[in-house]
Amino acid sequence: MASGTALIYDEEMTSHKLLWDDLECEIEVPERLSVSYDRLKHYNLVERCVEIPVREATEEEITLVHSQEYLEVIKSTETMSIEELQNASKKYNAVFFHKTSYRCAKLAAGGVLQLVDSVMSGRVRNGMALVRPPGHHSQRSESNGFCLFNNVAIAAEYAKKKYNLQRILIVDWDIHHGQGIQYIFEEDPSVLYFSWHRYQHQEFWPNLRESEYDVIGKGKGTGFNINVPWNKVGMGNADYIAAFLHVFLPIAFEFNPELVLISSGYDSAIGDPEGCMCATPECFSHLTNFLMQLANGKCCAVLEGGYHLRSLSESICMTVKALLGDPLPQLHGDMTPCLSAVESIQNVRAAHKPYWKCLAYSDGATVQNASTERKVHGAGLTSVKTKKEVEMETNIFLDSHMKSILVPVPPARTAAAVSETQALLLPNGVLVCKETVEPGETEALLSGFHEQLVKGANMSSFGHLLNVLNKVLQKQVRNGIMETPEISFSSVVALKHSINFGLNRLLHIVLGDADRNYLNEEGNILSIRISEKEMLDLSTSKYVISLNFNEDLERDNSFLYALLRLILPLAYSYQPELTIIALGPNSKLSVSSIALLTRLLQSLANGRILAVIQDTELKYMESIAEALMNVNMPDIVPYSPIPKEVILAIEERSHKLQEEWKLLQSSANPALPPASS
Repeated sequence: MASGTALIYDEEMTSHKLLWDDLECEIEVPERLSVSYDRLKHYNLVERCVEIPVREATEEEITLVHSQEYLEVIKSTETMSIEELQNASKKYNAVFFHKTSYRCAKLAAGGVLQLVDSVMSGRVRNGMALVRPPGHHSQRSESNGFCLFNNVAIAAEYAKKKYNLQRILIVDWDIHHGQGIQYIFEEDPSVLYFSWHRYQHQEFWPNLRESEYDVIGKGKGTGFNINVPWNKVGMGNADYIAAFLHVFLPIAFEFNPELVLISSGYDSAIGDPEGCMCATPECFSHLTNFLMQLANGKCCAVLEGGYHLRSLSESICMTVKALLGDPLPQLHGDMTPCLSAVESIQNVRAAHKPYWKCLAYSDGATVQNASTERKVHGAGLTSVKTKKEVEMETNIFLDSHMKSILVPVPPARTAAAVSETQALLLPNGVLVCKETVEPGETEALLSGFHEQLVKGANMSSFGHLLNVLNKVLQKQVRNGIMETPEISFSSVVALKHSINFGLNRLLHIVLGDADRNYLNEEGNILSIRISEKEMLDLSTSKYVISLNFNEDLERDNSFLYALLRLILPLAYSYQPELTIIALGPNSKLSVSSIALLTRLLQSLANGRILAVIQDTELKYMESIAEALMNVNMPDIVPYSPIPKEVILAIEERSHKLQEEWKLLQSSANPALPPASS
């Protein structure tokens, strides 16, 4: 499988600049590129990427999306005087031209095509294109919102034509609605377009009715246009994660794209004068990691907006770190989405319910009386502080925040305590550990357990377990994998040792028959148990959650639904410091499902995972190790209808837990029961 992350950058694209006074356009400055590239160098990220040379897009490539007449208009700006450039700019909304604009726009579009070619050819797995002018507002025959050629739309059409792709996903997290992309693909079912954007009931630019949640595409493209309008400012990490988990990811996995293109606008980040939102830079690394699980990892991020230079550059760096597979920082702040965000999520789910199987039994109808009335919006930072004050405060915040969240990359990624036979099946680079801890350390730890449990226990196995776990806890490796003859007791020993080490929040994922309640640390452990068998009813504790599946989960997408709607929202709400996966007999899960679970859980706890596998279940060992090492992406099973009773059971469990775990909310009424039909 391809490896490596491409970086597209050319300083020549900074020559496109504003030559006259224009308050609306003055924020789109060349420094958006140069400062971001310098920040990537500051974190030594440039040298870790594969730098791909930029080329011009050809006229034939540009006219895949734009009219020939429009291309000629942009081309004509090369020979214009400043006065003529200013007059030409006035014909469009929020646009400026420079005599180098045509050349830079061709480089921007061509750079994105270079990235697509590098990913699709297998030269790299993924990449980031730092390009300008941006593109997502540009329409077939019209410049708009700083955008000349629609870089991402051109890339989508190019990929369809050159690589015969049938399903392309475009994710637009810029804070402005990318109406240009929407218009181009609104009747095209081969392109799924997802956009969230500041909307405020049509009072924010571009002030279009077409940006509303119920504008879902036309003709054959109906259902393939997904708008999540934010109706107030101040949206943060929890709101963005909630939108992904409850709207976007379920649909994206059902769509099963062959290529992911990200319109990466960072005016949706903290401190930006356009967005007035509060998402911190590390949030974009989590969003990126979600998208990397699709399309066999073929993911291309393309710069759009972002006008606070420090916030922009830090967010770009966090995106690139995710593409490189670095450990992700824990998300900043409380993981409770605001009511306005939940209302938008509910509306989008209701609008798309008829078109996607994963939403077939969604709860609730559209919100008729939104919490943000048309004339009463969130005030936002700029209403009480000047833009300069907000910029300075954001810089001060980011100075300390980035130091607190940046996670060092451990010397080794994965340590394993496995048999010699299993060691031969592990990916290259896994640190196979044969050493064990001192016997006294094992005995001291086990002395706290009931004598009947310890009697006859395999002390050697526990010694190997603690050795690998110590490497994870001491950050010598990022994660670990262990085979054991005693899965239940081994995972409990690992939990106890981690608590003794000083960790306060442990996520314990139990798969199959691997559960004994020998350790009850209320609040220190969130235990999510997935089994065919009915388990002891521990519903009085918010920290013990059981899911019982009586069917063979390989036959449909039931587990994927539970993962996105229940397991990940719980895990993100809890924000663990370590995840322990205990895999026992009769899990009823496919190899690819467990690999996907492992990959997604690496977003949490700085990627620290210990996978403990019963020695009767070693068929999973190789795929879990590959997931931990970020190689060989799991195949996504073609989507099939999920049994209604499974969906309703998961929804019912979700509703019961919403009061305690707010990130589970996908409707504005937490008490709303799941739909019965």
